[in-house]
Amino acid sequence: MFQNPGVYPGDQNQGGYPQGGYPQAGYPQGGYPPPGAYPPGAYPQGGAGYPPGGYPPQPGFQPGFQPGYGGAGGYGEPTGYGPPGASGMPEDGEVKNFDFTDQSIRRAFIRKVYSILMVQLLITMGFIALFLYHTPTKLWVARNPFMFWIAFIATFVCLISMACCSNVRRQSPTNFIFLGIFTVCQSFLLGISASMYSASEVMLAVGITAAVCFALTIFALQTKYDFTVMGGFLLCAVVVLMLFGIICIFIPSNRIVTLVYASLGALIFSLYLVYDTQLMMGGKHKYSISPEEYIFAALNLYLDIINIFLYILTIIGASRD
Repeated sequence: MFQNPGVYPGDQNQGGYPQGGYPQAGYPQGGYPPPGAYPPGAYPQGGAGYPPGGYPPQPGFQPGFQPGYGGAGGYGEPTGYGPPGASGMPEDGEVKNFDFTDQSIRRAFIRKVYSILMVQLLITMGFIALFLYHTPTKLWVARNPFMFWIAFIATFVCLISMACCSNVRRQSPTNFIFLGIFTVCQSFLLGISASMYSASEVMLAVGITAAVCFALTIFALQTKYDFTVMGGFLLCAVVVLMLFGIICIFIPSNRIVTLVYASLGALIFSLYLVYDTQLMMGGKHKYSISPEEYIFAALNLYLDIINIFLYILTIIGASRD
């Protein structure tokens, strides 16, 4: 019956399987395990039977991560052992920390942007007040018109540099130097423009601008409409406004045309203020500005407010002329 007579499995004296091979005519009671059910090299040693609960794992084996041991014919479904996140399921703590960190960065970014913007507006108001109430300064600028062109060229160069060169607006202190030069030159130009009007008209324009900007900012924070998708539309509107302004240069002075042009300008830059505010806030909006672009965000908001002020001042001046 056996090729090489030996001892049956389970014999307490000898143990193990019969020497010379397995029996040809059937298996002992209970049967041998089917082929391929045990990992290679993991059969139990000795004749004490198999340990309860399964076979001992190979060295370095981790259930659920090594191929060939999960699913059918293996040790069951992966249990997710191993380092956090290795099973594709992030821990709750990691998600919460990520959200909290992102919100903290965004809040710090917003505080930094509005702090820079407040400093810019204070400098601008200082120049406007100087030109309105200090007559020697106004006369000195009138006698030296080259100062206007120096400030205009410096404003244009700084604006193009910060808008087109990411290194200029991201690297400190270069970004603050360019922004400071731009703010001073722009404030100088605004002071010259404001000196063309009476102090009461300028102060009325400042009050209306402040109220409009505050209301638009609150609206941008609370509205469910996403204005960040209107970038293309606003760009087209600005191009049309610019062409309209060029045409108005060659048209004889007309108060109606001036009022229409200034009203369109105030409307377009009011929309731009909402657009730039939502870009800065991020969150639920489709597009947002990187927290590294705090100089660029402050520059956008400052230009929006300044343009709104100039167009409102033009409207007041044209209506009172």
